[in-house]
Amino acid sequence: MEIALRFLGTRPRTRHELEQRLRRAAVPVDLVATTLDRLGELGYVDDAAFARWWREQRDRHAPRGRRMLDAELRQRGVPREVIEADRDEQVAPERAPEDEGLPETESERAREALERHLRGRPMPAEPNAVRRIGMFLMRRGFDAETVRATIRAAEPATDEATFDDSPPG
Repeated sequence: MEIALRFLGTRPRTRHELEQRLRRAAVPVDLVATTLDRLGELGYVDDAAFARWWREQRDRHAPRGRRMLDAELRQRGVPREVIEADRDEQVAPERAPEDEGLPETESERAREALERHLRGRPMPAEPNAVRRIGMFLMRRGFDAETVRATIRAAEPATDEATFDDSPPG
């Protein structure tokens, strides 16, 4: 129990992460199961709460697309049904007052990720730079349509008359 509580002291953990940590510490298998069950009863181990916390932290500090968030949760041992339930909850979230300003939709997350990446610089106009930014967003787990829409919305407005080659008249 002491090893598990120390491990939980830094951040919330999934049941899988705690189990792995206890096994690395050579804790007997039956004691691992008992400890995890007891911590679950006390509310210290809750994969659904971990999934909500993880998504909130990502939205607050490093926005990711739904695919990337799901992959990160699976990597930490969150069961698929818990991930799907959390994703369904994200469709119509009830926001707490402290969560105001966090992105709610996939397109808002992509826009936030792009703004953080650009760090106040204007959106580049060169096609290769735009392509690299698109790939950056794709690596962050955003789907192609969301990436295209985000880049289109961020591109500077061009004055069509400036580029019109036709003669006046």
